[in-house]
Amino acid sequence: MIELTQSTIDTSKILKEVASSDAGATVLFLGTTRRTTDHLVTELLTYTAYEPMAREQMARLEDQARRRWPLQNCVLVHRLGEVAIGEASVAVAVSSGHRRAAFEAASWLIDILKETVPVWKREHWNTGQAAWVHPGVERSSGDVTP
Repeated sequence: MIELTQSTIDTSKILKEVASSDAGATVLFLGTTRRTTDHLVTELLTYTAYEPMAREQMARLEDQARRRWPLQNCVLVHRLGEVAIGEASVAVAVSSGHRRAAFEAASWLIDILKETVPVWKREHWNTGQAAWVHPGVERSSGDVTP
């Protein structure tokens, strides 16, 4: 299941979706909005996406994970719009017959999802400034806007 949503991520729904009587392991990863990053205090995050391409890439990642690991089920959900402190912005859930495959697949999926899916994050800080951020790209003072 692939989903982009403006709503709160429903972990109960996700866990039901990945459940399988053939699974001995289920892994659910949630990426949540933290209060501070480095020395900056975050007030909220805003996510936007090129939705058709994001869905296509997420489906491609699911397919690749299913080919690499013996997964029973796989769910990828990304939140769009404003995400408050403590709320989940992304969920990856997989089930498999054994825990190693479930953990490896979930770890790979979140890492590659953040690198390749066209979803962009804007951090809004308590200073009134904001900036678009991307994993692995260092912030500079020129990135912020009043």
